[in-house]
Amino acid sequence: MSHIITGTNIYISNYNMFDSELDYGIRLSSFNWLNDQIEVFGEDVLPRTLLEKGFLFKNEQIHLVGPPGIWKPRIMQLPLSITTTSGGPYEDSDINSGFFEYRYQGQDRNNAYNTGLRRVMELGLPLIYFNSTIPGRYQTFFPVFIVHDEPNRLTFTAQVDQMDIIINPDRVEEKDETFWRRKYATVSAQVRLHQQKFRERVLFAYNNQCSLCRLRHPELLDAAHIIDDKEEKGDPIVPNGLSLCKIHHAAFDRYIIGITPNYEIKICGNSRRI
Repeated sequence: MSHIITGTNIYISNYNMFDSELDYGIRLSSFNWLNDQIEVFGEDVLPRTLLEKGFLFKNEQIHLVGPPGIWKPRIMQLPLSITTTSGGPYEDSDINSGFFEYRYQGQDRNNAYNTGLRRVMELGLPLIYFNSTIPGRYQTFFPVFIVHDEPNRLTFTAQVDQMDIIINPDRVEEKDETFWRRKYATVSAQVRLHQQKFRERVLFAYNNQCSLCRLRHPELLDAAHIIDDKEEKGDPIVPNGLSLCKIHHAAFDRYIIGITPNYEIKICGNSRRI
């Protein structure tokens, strides 16, 4: 199996019925649309309702997510996105290994979903990966490539790459360069994902407001660690988090403000209870 990407065309041997121009056009348009949404929202965490609605491509609505975790819009022949959902049936690995593990859809390695994703891997096509931070909100990674298939573990392995690889497909590089660039990009994505999950879950627990001044603008809120994440018990979990506005977070980190185990706020020698 071989493929060559040139401009907006993907020429694929042994897949004569594959509409390469349509496929590439939808994928590139999806990436561009997501970039626009990230700019509007100011972050790469987007609501599921927006992703379900998607965008118009040549008078066809392109929905970016759907009920199956391996998702293919109606007019496409192969999957466009993969999704990990909070509380879902699959435990997809996101440790800082340089790889994302993505479980098969169901137990049948040859069902339509898994076969479609396997073909995406064989053809080297880029995907979108949505990973849920809290119910209804998804951190977005693209382009993502399926780089390995492990049938015995019912698992695909994926890596994140850089957008310029899609925009400049004629770029020639060594195999090792591809591997290390993708590994670095994926580790960075995994770190962002851990940080974002902690932030989203803490803000959700505090009803999206600062726990000190009650400011209710999520774009101005941070999730602060009560015990520093570098310390032994500084786990990125909700009980170790405080929702703070950026001013109070800065004051907290600089010990201008402190909170005792009895929920008493200490401010430069003065105190008051919450």
